[in-house]
Amino acid sequence: MFFGLVLQHFIGPIEPWGVRVLLMPVVMFYGALSMPLFGMLGLAFAGGLMWDALSTQQLDSGVEIALGWSILLYAALGTVMSGFRPWFLRGRWEIHCLLTGLFTALIVFAEFVMISIRRQPVTFVFDASLWWRIGGAGLVAALLSPPFFFFLNYLAALVGYDPRQSPRDQEP
Repeated sequence: MFFGLVLQHFIGPIEPWGVRVLLMPVVMFYGALSMPLFGMLGLAFAGGLMWDALSTQQLDSGVEIALGWSILLYAALGTVMSGFRPWFLRGRWEIHCLLTGLFTALIVFAEFVMISIRRQPVTFVFDASLWWRIGGAGLVAALLSPPFFFFLNYLAALVGYDPRQSPRDQEP
């Protein structure tokens, strides 16, 4: 996840829409599928902490994005994604790619709502460029998730990790 976060900061926004390529959530959601629940919660904590450490802003009026909100958001979305883990273990990956895009867009939307609520006066301006930034980030994540999932599956096989060996997934 750390390397995904570093890499996404070197990828500029996609012009003319200003869409950011978010790689760390794609890696986090793959981890939610391939790891047991306690491992996913560890990833959510690490990913949320890294994201908040980079995006927490102190302004004259106070903190614009609070430290810790991403941890809770990643944990909630990762738990939902982890609920689809049995399908992933059976080789079904289509719904996970779509959910990765949807959840990545939800992360960007939640960040916008957090900033809008913290700024005084509270104003929500939903224009076309904002919708492109929210939906575009989700679309890019959905398009990038299949190659990333296959690549991360390959890395897992190289290091000898098999997601089916979790005690929760053993046959009785």
